[in-house]
Amino acid sequence: MIGFLGTQLDQRHRRGWRPSLALCSAPEFPIDRLELLYDYKFNRLAHDVRRDIEAASPETEVLLQRIDTADPWDLQEVYGKLYDFAQSYGFDEDRERYYIHLTTGTHVAQICWFLLSESRHIPAALIQTGPPRRKEDGPGSLDVIDLDLSQYDAIQKRFDQQTREYGNLLKGGIDTQSVAYNTVIDRIEHVTERSDAPVLISGEAGSGKTELAHRIYEMKLQRRRVKGRLVQVNCATLRGESALPALFGQRRSHTGLAGSERAGLLSEANGGVLFLDEIDTLGLEEQSLLLHAIETGRYYPVGSDTEVTSRFQVIAAATQDLAAMVAAGRFRADLMSRLNTWSFHLPPLRARREDIEVNLTQELLKAERVLGTRIGFNADAAEAWLRFARAPSTLWPGNFRDFGGAVLRLCTLAPRGRVTLAQVQEEIDTLRASWAKATPDPDAQLVGTVISEPLDPFEVAQMAEVIRTCRTSATLSEAGRRLFAVSRTQRSSRNDADRLRKYLARFDLSWDDIQRIDPPS
Repeated sequence: MIGFLGTQLDQRHRRGWRPSLALCSAPEFPIDRLELLYDYKFNRLAHDVRRDIEAASPETEVLLQRIDTADPWDLQEVYGKLYDFAQSYGFDEDRERYYIHLTTGTHVAQICWFLLSESRHIPAALIQTGPPRRKEDGPGSLDVIDLDLSQYDAIQKRFDQQTREYGNLLKGGIDTQSVAYNTVIDRIEHVTERSDAPVLISGEAGSGKTELAHRIYEMKLQRRRVKGRLVQVNCATLRGESALPALFGQRRSHTGLAGSERAGLLSEANGGVLFLDEIDTLGLEEQSLLLHAIETGRYYPVGSDTEVTSRFQVIAAATQDLAAMVAAGRFRADLMSRLNTWSFHLPPLRARREDIEVNLTQELLKAERVLGTRIGFNADAAEAWLRFARAPSTLWPGNFRDFGGAVLRLCTLAPRGRVTLAQVQEEIDTLRASWAKATPDPDAQLVGTVISEPLDPFEVAQMAEVIRTCRTSATLSEAGRRLFAVSRTQRSSRNDADRLRKYLARFDLSWDDIQRIDPPS
């Protein structure tokens, strides 16, 4: 048995229950050796207790272990002293069984015992003793606490279920298969649970930054990390004279006009979360004032000489590369450093093609709620739509905005609630025409500069994907693995570099030719 000397409860003059003495007097739980830990200030009491135990229980050997602490309520100091004790003890589990007496010592000491036992630095079970209700009940109660959670399947399953629920919340209930996306979500879950520092979400327009910010807030609310509301600020609208009053509020004395006083968005976010959407569009002056408010929780409303206090957590979203903007002098480095405590990049939809089908199901459910009727795809229509949506040449420049809008159009026009193949073909043509006008593919433009012979449209898209992959890969082999990711698993020989080299040779191109191509201006 290992335990602390009870500096109050183990006193000799007490007529009542003395835990260390009672522990060694329990006939149903004989103790061979008691390691009694004490501070030098209680040296006399430790020796008195040892004599009393040896008199009451001669078969128990009492060894006094002096452990001095400057502050027994300092967690770091107490844990360090007990950790050092455990490291030097020399436990022999083949010959002995070990227990820790929890009843004596400070609450800090009890916490340390739990930590050291659960981590197996001390291979011991925990013992909790209590005084008898009546004198005839003997030395009192004795309970063993087992920290092996594997024996408590119900508890473990409940923890696992809660973890899954939080993960599902962040993913919007969608069973995503993308490794990159799931890794981001898992990390965000850990950060949301343990940190109140600013979170920066980056990614292309339409990749789901706003929805994820709302889900992070919901998780913070569920875990009681915040109490206030989520205040969303579209930084792109904070322009001109109205920007500062909108953010920091305004006093009527500044304008003299009735009804011109306003609290400001920072004040509304007090106790909650301030979501700075499109932070990369905010002007430099607003950035400077916002940084001070984020760091101190204090700011001056427009027209006021008195500081206002507002404590809030921050989530920011950016489409552009903030580091590149800092280098170009368009974003403050100190604000980026403040927002960048936790940074997460959402992959675009074209990098999550394995999630296309589950997101289609989700968009169908949304459309059904909007339209008030059940809608489905005919089998050939579903096959054609998924084939198009997953194709390497389909870049989804608007990401989920394009995807969700297309599904809603298909559902709205579906005759008798069934999306047909003809509809799908028409929607595919509409999307391609729209993308060609709005966002010409620079890699598709390059195809015409390196290949003189005329190509079918599908060949242009295919070659554009090859050029894009080669230019973003370190080696020919890496590019081959990415381009032949599916078919390579069905071949006995996986010489991806040779396959890609032969494909390029059909157009009189080589790896070096691709790397020397100058991008269009």
